Amino acid sequence: MVLAVGVFDGVHLGHKSLLSRLLERARERDLLSGVVTFDPHPLKVLSPKTRLPFLADLEQRKALLKDEGVSVVIVLPFTRELARLSAAQFMGLLRNYLRLRELVIGPDFTLGRDREGNASTLRTLGEDMGFAVTVVPPVKVNGDVVSSTAIREALAGGDLKRVRSLVGRPFSLHGRVVRGASRGAKLDFPTANLEVDPGQALPAEGVYATWVYVAGRAYESMTNIGRRPTFGGRRSGVEVYILGYQGNLYGQELKIDIMERLRGERQFDTVEALKSQIVEDIEQGRAILSAGGRS
Repeated sequence: MVLAVGVFDGVHLGHKSLLSRLLERARERDLLSGVVTFDPHPLKVLSPKTRLPFLADLEQRKALLKDEGVSVVIVLPFTRELARLSAAQFMGLLRNYLRLRELVIGPDFTLGRDREGNASTLRTLGEDMGFAVTVVPPVKVNGDVVSSTAIREALAGGDLKRVRSLVGRPFSLHGRVVRGASRGAKLDFPTANLEVDPGQALPAEGVYATWVYVAGRAYESMTNIGRRPTFGGRRSGVEVYILGYQGNLYGQELKIDIMERLRGERQFDTVEALKSQIVEDIEQGRAILSAGGRS
């Protein structure tokens, strides 16, 4: 089997380049392609006080990896015991249990205890154990290396255009519709309140032009991410106003593609001022969605 190893959070353009090479080598050698990924994220085990919001949860990662054409996705529970394995011990497991014949990595890749398994070390181990190592160069966008860290930074700044350029597709949120305070309905703009995983990375607070998918159909929508300061909100939430949709969505799982930030969240002096701004947001958002498509 030809393998890649890593978290692959977000399956961004850098990951896709590595996966493309992985599939190519598997075809050339007439072998299966596979990805070994971890859950939870290693940082949660090695540095539990560090908060690292994820770009895609495990099920999303698995689906995205399969969408790229990977034959097998293996999920390893990341534990302190696994972290204590040397590079030689870990690679021995891959060789014995997954019949590793080739490892595809990025230039800064490391694995094993104390991150000892760099490209040079892995090549030496490969000579002893009978597997090859292929190193794939990093992908750059506008001169910057594509990484999950760069994507989180762009998200935190509300720069969804940059996020899209690094990921290669719109940034998505997934969640279940739950009951809220029904303030949107009272404003004549009923919203669906989306319950997202507390570990999910979110864009900066504000209003966004989005696509929402209901029963396989895409709808134009406006999404507010934030605390609703006009109503004294203190907890951040995700509310979606779906244009042209009527129906009960409670309990349904929705996917939202976030296309572009319209404005930051702010407090309005009156409800009428807020309603007037919402009308402007919808007009601006529709123009963005119409021009940008869904891909």
